Amino acid sequence: MSDQSAATAAARSTAPPAPRSAPGAPLPGPARPAAVACVAAGRAGEIAARLGDPGFIQRCAARYTAAGFGRPGSAEVRSWRNSWPPLFEALVRAGLSDLQVYLEYGTPGAGRRLDALLVGAGPDGTLALVVVELKQWETCRVLDTERVMRSDGVVTAHPVHQVAAYRSFFGFWRPESAPELDVRAVVVLHNASAQQGAVLRAGAGPGGGASEGIPVLTGEDLSGPGLAGLLLCADLTTPDAGQVESFETIRWEPSSRLLDHVGSVLEGHSAFALVGAQQDAFVNIRAAAARHLPAGGETERPARDRKGPVITVSGGPGSGKTALAVRLLGHLMRAHPTTRPRFLTPSGTLRAHLLDAVRGHSAARELFPGIGSLRSLASQAGALVIDEAQRINRGGAQGLPPDLTAVLKNAPLAVVFLDERQVIRPGEGTTVDEIRGAARRLGREHHHLELTGSFRCAGSAAYTAWVDALLYATPVAWTGHDGYDLGCADDPFALQKWIDQADKAGHTARTTAGFCWPWTRERPRGATSLPLDITIDVPSPTGAVRTWEAAWNANTILTGPDGNPLAPTSQLWATHTGGHQQIGCIYTAQGLEYHHAGVIIGPDLTWTNGHWQAHPDQSHDETLNSLPADQYLRYALNIYRVLLTRGTHTTRIHSTHPETQHFLNTLINTAPASTR
Repeated sequence: MSDQSAATAAARSTAPPAPRSAPGAPLPGPARPAAVACVAAGRAGEIAARLGDPGFIQRCAARYTAAGFGRPGSAEVRSWRNSWPPLFEALVRAGLSDLQVYLEYGTPGAGRRLDALLVGAGPDGTLALVVVELKQWETCRVLDTERVMRSDGVVTAHPVHQVAAYRSFFGFWRPESAPELDVRAVVVLHNASAQQGAVLRAGAGPGGGASEGIPVLTGEDLSGPGLAGLLLCADLTTPDAGQVESFETIRWEPSSRLLDHVGSVLEGHSAFALVGAQQDAFVNIRAAAARHLPAGGETERPARDRKGPVITVSGGPGSGKTALAVRLLGHLMRAHPTTRPRFLTPSGTLRAHLLDAVRGHSAARELFPGIGSLRSLASQAGALVIDEAQRINRGGAQGLPPDLTAVLKNAPLAVVFLDERQVIRPGEGTTVDEIRGAARRLGREHHHLELTGSFRCAGSAAYTAWVDALLYATPVAWTGHDGYDLGCADDPFALQKWIDQADKAGHTARTTAGFCWPWTRERPRGATSLPLDITIDVPSPTGAVRTWEAAWNANTILTGPDGNPLAPTSQLWATHTGGHQQIGCIYTAQGLEYHHAGVIIGPDLTWTNGHWQAHPDQSHDETLNSLPADQYLRYALNIYRVLLTRGTHTTRIHSTHPETQHFLNTLINTAPASTR
């Protein structure tokens, strides 16, 4: 469910940068430095004086949106009001008023936001950075070196582990041409006691690892002696305007070490292995990259070769588009590191899974930026790999989305993956023809590659063809396929039992449904269960009615009192432990797969009088339920096509509409028993 809000945030994050203010000066009004994404910047003493201004927080909220971070929630703003005053009081009291400070400093592509970043001059003139992680907690329980449980029951990253990852970013993303940086980090828990601080310090693990040299300060520390030293700033002096400008103009780039590591992880990951048409397409794209991109340590190709072709790759469900896209990214990272390759997708769920795949490297997050940074990256990265491009929002424009047009104008190599039948929302729908036409108008070559195989559904092209006929043409009986098991579930109770049995047998098994029931995003503090939003009445032959109840995937991870996960966050619902006990939707299933797929066709799509009929009034998707029925039908068919093609081995279908369920039974139950 969460991809809906993620897409909204991405759509808001395309605002052009505001004019730049003078280095070192506090940011006036809604302006911010062009090269720095943050909500406020200036000398510590100057910002401290502005905290009492009633409009300061409001201006920071506006800059938050302008910086591409989305819109700040009430909890975010509340944390600013609670945490900034004690930080700046400490800086002023420690005699550090002249240090440069950036609040909510954003890494490239809005990948991460640092609560506060202090910049000063070291003893030898080297620029020194101090990353500050601010927490309002009074107490928490350490679960392991990477996780803690807050007093409200929420499990989150250990703050030392968290700020260590931020610190590593500067080491792995500083280009060779940038000034040397001395990067430090500190955790400030301004509401916690000294005893709680000691617990967190001990829980961060032994020194010498990623957490080495990161102090944990509490409210008592902030009011005690030696404060500048505790903040790791005792040896820092005021940075001059030139030093501030040299920092603000750094163009962060991934180091060859980082690219080689992540590239090797992606190329060696079993989930991204290539065969058949995928391998052929990979060879063709790799050859184009070799002709037009600098290799190894080269910085550029001759001018005539700088703009390569625009390559589109299309294919249906399970054709291997994402696997090919990821393997291609891995190759570009290792063979063409100076091009600063990036992978972008409008799918927040797919992005979350890729970040999960490379979670072993703390500085890898920015290699998979949010789709909102597509336009800016078009003029910065030498190679862009864009997956699920049909879901890029047009932003009200006619024809190709402006962000994609910028890619075609500027990126030396652009490889765009799409499936025109996976358009699921109004405002989406980029096509191969649109990209081809735009490329030609810009004087660029266009090559199109089609992936015709199926690596999902047990390689059964027969099943994907059956689904397409069911939804878009004349439905036909399922005659069976030796490698694929398709059947109907008489009711959701039977479907749930089947899913539970598959999970118990060690298979990945998930149930998805149309978005036809409300989704309660928030849950009570300390809750250890999810709201049962989905209810389906099941009549029995005797006339009695049983009500089946289930929860949607969790907005945030649900944990038990011991900190062990009970339900994964929605974006990792399809693969992480416990997901089989919740129901997924289009936003958490698209682009992913699992062994056994249960699908509930909700009351928004029924087979009535010999054809599919849409009922948008039955939908709880706010982007769709106000559409006329004929327009809603297109999206509903595409949505259920995605849901019906997630299972690699088996699919079971249930419709809440009796006539539709009967129709499906007549199509599916005619297959030989050996193939069902």
